[in-house]
Amino acid sequence: MLPFLGFIAALFHFWGNGIGWLDIALFVAFYLITGFGVTVGYHRLFTHRSFKAVPWLETLLGVAGCAAVQGPILSWVADHRRHHQHSDHEGDPHSPHLFDDHGLLGTLGGLWHSHIGWLFEAGSTDAQRYAPDLLKDKRLSRIDSLYGLWLLLSLLAPAVLAYAITGGSTEAAISAVLFAGLARVFLLHHVTWSVNSICHSFGKRAYRTTDESRNNAIVGVIGLGEGWHNNHHAFPTSARHGLGKGQFDLSWELIRLFVRLGWVTKVQLPTEQLLQRKAMEPAAAE
Repeated sequence: MLPFLGFIAALFHFWGNGIGWLDIALFVAFYLITGFGVTVGYHRLFTHRSFKAVPWLETLLGVAGCAAVQGPILSWVADHRRHHQHSDHEGDPHSPHLFDDHGLLGTLGGLWHSHIGWLFEAGSTDAQRYAPDLLKDKRLSRIDSLYGLWLLLSLLAPAVLAYAITGGSTEAAISAVLFAGLARVFLLHHVTWSVNSICHSFGKRAYRTTDESRNNAIVGVIGLGEGWHNNHHAFPTSARHGLGKGQFDLSWELIRLFVRLGWVTKVQLPTEQLLQRKAMEPAAAE
C-alpha cells in the first residue's frame, strides 16, 4: 500500500513542481539496480542457477533483489520454483488460467489473481521443499534475515544521495523518496507482476511448453528481458531469455559483461539442436 500511496504523491508532486534531472537519474539508477537484483539475482541466479557468480557479486545481487521490495530471497525463489513445477495447472501460485471455464468474469478474475490477487491469499510456499539449497547457504540466509534493513535502505538511499548532491536540499531529498523510492518500487512491482499475468495471456509462443507462457515485447523491454517468457519456460535454466532475433535482453547483456570481467562462470544456454527440437511450427505459434 505504501508504494501505491507514494506513487500517487509523486504524481501530485510532478503536477505541481515538475520533475528534475536528478529525480530522473536517481529513478533510472535505482530501477536498474533493484530490477537487475530481481532478474539477474533472484531469478536467473538463485532460482534457476543459470550461472555461477563470485561470492561478493552473489551477495550484491541478493541485496539488490531485496531492495526491490518484492519479498525476501527465500520466499521469492520458493514461489517461483513452485510456479515452474505447476505452471498454469493446479498448484501454480499465480496462474491466470485457473478460472478460464467461468467465462469473461473468470478470465478477468484470473488476470487479477495472477497479477496481484495471489499476494493476498493465505498461506506461503514451503521453502524447505522448494528452496532447500538456499536454506543451507548461510550467507544468503543472513541476507534474507536482514530483509527489513535492505527495504529501508532502498527507500532512504535516494534521499541521502539527493541531499548530498544538492548540498543539503530537504526538498530534493523528499522528491527523491517519492520518485526514486516509492514510485520506483510501485512501478517495478507491476512490471514484475506483468510477467505473471500478461506474459501468460498475451503474446506469441515460439517454443512448445506445457503451459500458456508467451513472449511479450513490451514486457521484454521494460522488464529487462523477462518478457521473453515463453523462451524462459521452454529453457528455464538458460541465462539468456531473449533467444530470437530482435529480442533485446538487457539482463543477459549484464551477465555477458560479468562474464568478460571474470565475475561469472558456468553460464547455461540451450544448444542450437535443442532450440530447433522445441521450436513450434510457424502456423502453430500464436
